[in-house]
Amino acid sequence: MAEVTGSYLIARTLHEENVRHIFFLIGGPIYDIVNYSNDRGIKSTDFRHEQAAAMAAHAYARVTGEPGVTTAASGPGTLNFLTAHYNAFIDNAPMVTLGGAGRLADIGKGAFQEVDQEAIYAPISKATMRPTDPARYPELIADAFRIARSGRPGPVFVDCMEDMLYGKVEESEAVSPTRAARVARPEADPALVREAIEILSAAQKPVLVSGSGVLWSKAWGELGEFVNRTGIPFYTTPISRGVIPEDHELSFLAARSTALREADVVLIVGTRLNWILDFGKRFADDAKLIQIDIHAAEIGHNRSVDVGLVGDCKAVLQQLCQEAGRQGMKTKKASKWVDYLRTQNKTREERQQALLNSEQTPIHPLRLCNEIRKFLDRDAILTVDGNEILHFGRQSIPSFEPGHRINSGATGCMGVGLPFAIGAKIARPEKQVMSLHGDGSLGMNIMEIDTAVRHKLPIVVVVSNNEGWFSRREDTRQPGRELGVARYDKVAESLGAHGEFVTEPKQIRPALERAYKSGLPAIVNVHTDPTARGMSVFSGSKMYSAPPSA
Repeated sequence: MAEVTGSYLIARTLHEENVRHIFFLIGGPIYDIVNYSNDRGIKSTDFRHEQAAAMAAHAYARVTGEPGVTTAASGPGTLNFLTAHYNAFIDNAPMVTLGGAGRLADIGKGAFQEVDQEAIYAPISKATMRPTDPARYPELIADAFRIARSGRPGPVFVDCMEDMLYGKVEESEAVSPTRAARVARPEADPALVREAIEILSAAQKPVLVSGSGVLWSKAWGELGEFVNRTGIPFYTTPISRGVIPEDHELSFLAARSTALREADVVLIVGTRLNWILDFGKRFADDAKLIQIDIHAAEIGHNRSVDVGLVGDCKAVLQQLCQEAGRQGMKTKKASKWVDYLRTQNKTREERQQALLNSEQTPIHPLRLCNEIRKFLDRDAILTVDGNEILHFGRQSIPSFEPGHRINSGATGCMGVGLPFAIGAKIARPEKQVMSLHGDGSLGMNIMEIDTAVRHKLPIVVVVSNNEGWFSRREDTRQPGRELGVARYDKVAESLGAHGEFVTEPKQIRPALERAYKSGLPAIVNVHTDPTARGMSVFSGSKMYSAPPSA
């Protein structure tokens, strides 16, 4: 065999790992990672900012379930990935970040863009690597993918030094990667599975709360089977919306707070008891908790649980379904609890009707959300980013497919909506993709409209333009709140995209139709009520939502 470079070996290994796309911003020393990857049929999309590239890779992982791959130049380029990499780490999204770096031989000399990237990435990575021999790239890149995918997924950072990337070795001397042909999903202790079903059978007011573990283990079929078999009402954390269609007969979105507060037994499937669930305080003090998680350290974290089932969500849900059958567990579908939640849900939905159909101007955000809800395909992918609009969208736009609702997740990271939409469209080009954006958050990565134009990605961004970062209040000081009515529609037009400005409710639907019919990336800039509040301020460790369905 001939001599090859480290960059070549990286590209070869990416191909072996079935990577189909790389998200990047070009620069030294990573040129040839992209070139050699393209030679092997791996597509690539270049962005206007590294942060957006990594956010798009995150969305790609959320939609496909496979690791998103990013690469960028050394120093500032690689460090621009940080926010997106951190967001993926908190969301447990599998990613492999290939950070360009200076020469290993120059460490400590004050070389160009010298910084200890591996140390910086360590706290927000599932693992970090710094290969010091180009011959080891196949082995270590394969390791990175195995780590990113296995157990509780997460991003892995690989520090790619210039002299390692361009260093030459005989291809026959490169260290061969090792892989497992098949891996069994870890199951929970059968005795504890029996106990869990006994507790659920005796429950009068049970609920199920699912999270990203269901998404990453692709366990939505098993989750749906369990809900249908037991008749237990279900709720999801934001990342797992759509794992069961939200028009299911046991979905009562508007009664969420009531259900979580009044439940006597809570089955927690693949989600953490973090701030989203108020560290477990969203549930009654005397409620019994059953928790499923592949990461044993999460069991009982922040709140004690009665039964902890350590294992893969898909495998453990299969166990629970089988055990429910063995025990002859009766369905809860016709219980007083389900009737109660159905009534609560209907009452709260009725309270929203006036705003959902409001003719006011500036347009109420719930009217905008209602128009979007009626317009979108059932299998559309919707990314949501912002402050007020994130919460209005949460309560009024349902999801029906797993991985098709992508928002900022547990970090509340802003600027993600447009890059997420690009990553989602790359992952599923045949799907209708929309990004519902706040006007403040869109400004963070607005130039990625140019990315969508250059790569012919017909996504539609709908802006809830409330003239600022959050709702306007006259009774409190709000430094930095005001942004005015930014004409993002004109920005879109200047970059070769379709742009529209909407000021009347009746204009929303026609504008959406024209945007998709254009076949171009588009921004529909909708002027919304600056005083409409979808979320209140923080109070201590709690974040209180204030819409009608709270």
